[in-house]
Amino acid sequence: MSTAVLVLVWLALTAYALLAGADFGAGTWDLLAGSSERGRPRRRLIEHVIGPVWEANHVWLIFVLVLLWTCFPTVFAALASTLWVPLTLAALGIIARGSAFAFRKAVGTLAQQRAFGAAFALSSVLTPFFLGTAAGAVAAGAVPAGLAGADPIRSWTSALPLLTGVLAVLACGYLAATYLCGDADRQGADAEWFRWRSVVTGVATGAVSLAGLPVVAHSAPALYDGLTGRGLPLVAGSVAAGMLSLLLVLTRRYLLARLAAGLAVAALLWGWALAQYPHLLPGVDVGSSAAPASTLSATLVASAIGLLLLVPSMAWLFRLFQQP
Repeated sequence: MSTAVLVLVWLALTAYALLAGADFGAGTWDLLAGSSERGRPRRRLIEHVIGPVWEANHVWLIFVLVLLWTCFPTVFAALASTLWVPLTLAALGIIARGSAFAFRKAVGTLAQQRAFGAAFALSSVLTPFFLGTAAGAVAAGAVPAGLAGADPIRSWTSALPLLTGVLAVLACGYLAATYLCGDADRQGADAEWFRWRSVVTGVATGAVSLAGLPVVAHSAPALYDGLTGRGLPLVAGSVAAGMLSLLLVLTRRYLLARLAAGLAVAALLWGWALAQYPHLLPGVDVGSSAAPASTLSATLVASAIGLLLLVPSMAWLFRLFQQP
């Protein structure tokens, strides 16, 4: 049951990466959309696409947190006490991003719109960066078991966490540009602008991933062995899906490009999970850190019931607001 809960956690984390990650990336393109006049149609498209769902996507992050502190409480305690700095900064970024996104549409002057727009865009870049550094600290084995078992600054500011933070920002931009190509094309907007940015960020994401392999080998040799061992098929699948998505974007097959881009990111996440399993933290595996069986079974039943309501509702929401 502990492994089943962990799979559920990773599914929710994957959903958050693919959906909220694209929202964060959209904020990056909002920042780079151009001047007030020239960039207005692009920003209007971004607002239309993410407006109905930008807050709903965070339900997956909440789901991950609740599952962790309920089913793996010692792991959650170690993460929260050691990585409280990047996690707090990410939480503040989520709050600032949401507030700025809402207020930008409510204020009347151009100066106020620019100020809130800048806050929205900046927090859209910093939030995935800090979440990425937290993930990188876990991958590097820099979060030991126990409360505050490592330095709260050095644990997430070494080479691998910083590399993971940069990779998270690039991946979010890549997903957002790829997703927005189809929306722009369907609504008669400037799809070419997003198309080339999808290609550039896709190539940059792949380049940073490949350049980071020596860093992984040096900072986390056990993880590197897992990625080049049993996790290799998923890593190779991620590379293949990423290359396919770039080809599909170049040939303007945007729906298939979305699927391939999502598969590329998801395969990389699951490759990491498979490479590190069964260890969650150094010296801590899935079975030894899990809550009692009664807690796990109750959580699985409650989660199944909740997902039966949540998934169709969110799918319907996305479908409704995909209309021009």
